[in-house]
Amino acid sequence: MSTTERPDARRIDRYEAPNYLATYRDRKNREDAGAPPAGRFAADVDAGALETADVPPAGAPPVDDASTPLYLRRFRQRGAAVPAQPRVEFDGAEFTPALAEASRGKEVAAPTSRKASEKIVCEISILRHGITQGYSTDAGLTPMGGWQAHRRGHELARRWNPGDRVRLVCADTNRARQTAHQVYRGATDGMALWGVDAHITDPEPIPELRNFGVWTPDGLRDVTSAFRQYQSTMEKLERMAVGDRPRWLVEIDRFYRTQLGGSDPIQEWLTIPMMYFEPPALCVRRFWRGFHRLVSEIGDDELATGRHRIVAATHSGPMRAFATWAHGYDPGEPLNTEEIRVKLREDRRTAFVSYRNRVTEVLVPPPDEFPQWES
Repeated sequence: MSTTERPDARRIDRYEAPNYLATYRDRKNREDAGAPPAGRFAADVDAGALETADVPPAGAPPVDDASTPLYLRRFRQRGAAVPAQPRVEFDGAEFTPALAEASRGKEVAAPTSRKASEKIVCEISILRHGITQGYSTDAGLTPMGGWQAHRRGHELARRWNPGDRVRLVCADTNRARQTAHQVYRGATDGMALWGVDAHITDPEPIPELRNFGVWTPDGLRDVTSAFRQYQSTMEKLERMAVGDRPRWLVEIDRFYRTQLGGSDPIQEWLTIPMMYFEPPALCVRRFWRGFHRLVSEIGDDELATGRHRIVAATHSGPMRAFATWAHGYDPGEPLNTEEIRVKLREDRRTAFVSYRNRVTEVLVPPPDEFPQWES
């Protein structure tokens, strides 16, 4: 590939497989074809030519030339085998295996008889954002993070049925918005690939999916944006070396020093009450409030068709609080673009929450019974 054809590594909307994965798949394809590994001269010979001991590939230098050193003949032979890459065709278009293959989910499927007896009116997929460029600012995704989100969109589209209607929402941060955007692109590509005639809305940020917050002198701020204020205030106090630190600063300092020490600050947030951090229970209520609002906008008759889905891109902290509320224990930090699935049953009072091979039936908190503890 020439320099002009190579994608810009700084772009965040790339969804092709990273180099290490492309190399791995190329090696697996060669092993499956019984061919030796490719060398640096692989691109100089005809595609599909297989190495043989007696017949040199077309265009390759003769192997029986005694003047050519043996090590160089063997080296050129290794580079001669370039098996044809498999292609996937659909509706006149071709796709590479990286785009055609979707990662597998880990949920254990229920028996068919049980699935037929359950009436699910809405399925909610809560996704963590892809790999981000950093947490000290409101940074976006890395190219790898964009690729992760695109592949997740592929996997989601494979589960959808013709006629499904998908509402795509996200938290109002750069990494969550870009994740939702890449999920949209991956889902549309996946629907075209598998011939699924579903409808997905454009990404839409909603306030209920924001990250957990910290109370600062400027009010409630996202824990990431509070980090900048924490840093500037700490530098000022250390430079002046006078006065006591405010209590919000003590708590956020403990939170970030836990992370710097290699421990799990989210686990600390889940288990140790902190006066200036938004409690995990409020994050769970906030999520449910948002889901109730989205479901109420669908309408009862339309909801009864069971063709509505919600895809929500958000952050790991509230997701982990939600999974802990559902399962009764902390299942651990979600990986980038990992999913919590919520299947809302017909009565809307109960739902199935699945995460990391564990499925729990929960009582859905009614929207009119939320305690008014928030300020």
